[in-house]
Amino acid sequence: MRNRRSLDAFLLTAAFTLSACATTREQAPIPDASNVALGERAYADGPIVEPVAVLEDSRCPMNALCVWAGRVRVQMVWWRGNGQKQPFEVTLGEATPLADGSITLESVRPDRMTNVELKPAGYRFSFRFAGGL
Repeated sequence: MRNRRSLDAFLLTAAFTLSACATTREQAPIPDASNVALGERAYADGPIVEPVAVLEDSRCPMNALCVWAGRVRVQMVWWRGNGQKQPFEVTLGEATPLADGSITLESVRPDRMTNVELKPAGYRFSFRFAGGL
């Protein structure tokens, strides 16, 4: 009887363990590249990309007058099909060669304001990929 209880406990534990493994293998779908946060992977009409750091944000604040519009540069990672990461950099509004085409950082949100400091977690980016077969 004691061996039977031990066997039942073992089988119950094994069943829970295996069911947990089955559910952890399911991954959430990768979002498109229209509203991407730092550290978030996104599908950009072909490549999977991830913004990892804002290198420069010298945009003219919306509530100021500026001589220069400024620019935004973002450090990125391209997640290749074999799982390797390839770093690259994008600049707002400029096409950057990537894979068999080019990727463009189309927008950065929120707009800058003179009296508000943007925190890295608050940034959102939109990307467009042109190319491929």
